[in-house]
Amino acid sequence: MATKDAPPRWDRKMQQRLARGEAAALGELYDRFATLVHGLAHRVLGDEHAADGITREVFAHVWQHPDAYDPRQGPLRSWVAALTHRLAVQRLRATETAVLAGGHGTFEELEHKVRHAAVAARADYIVQSMPAPLRSALERAYFQRRDYRQTAADLGITEDEARRRLRLGLQLLSTAHDTGAPPGFGGTA
Repeated sequence: MATKDAPPRWDRKMQQRLARGEAAALGELYDRFATLVHGLAHRVLGDEHAADGITREVFAHVWQHPDAYDPRQGPLRSWVAALTHRLAVQRLRATETAVLAGGHGTFEELEHKVRHAAVAARADYIVQSMPAPLRSALERAYFQRRDYRQTAADLGITEDEARRRLRLGLQLLSTAHDTGAPPGFGGTA
């Protein structure tokens, strides 16, 4: 059984391995976080090719600057997500600024796009970070259009438990509209 200290210990060891230049550590980190990184970048940029580029940039940055992560500031996952978000927003702003310079759009439209992308990325991060029971209840309700009774039957839980999971999951998702970075996006990159 995992202890509460397991993720921070893994984070510290991963940082140490990266600092020693262990290529296997980068591969392990990539395997663990590539889906998160690509998903967040795609949410912000809305472009598969650009998300691929941000994914490469994030892992290159982690490889080149493992000391930029401070385990005392929070989980490695959150730091990687914050780095992804920052790089993707920078790319979006640069791309859109070029469009603005060409006379196509306004600054307000750009800022609206950036805010919308940030909320979408935050919602993705929240869903991916929530416990599996909450996530599976929300996925059934949203993607499969199941009500709480059907969700309860699908998951083999009581209707009260299904309602509780859906309510809590939706409460967590409602924070996606809050300003600032996704929960746990502490630390600097």
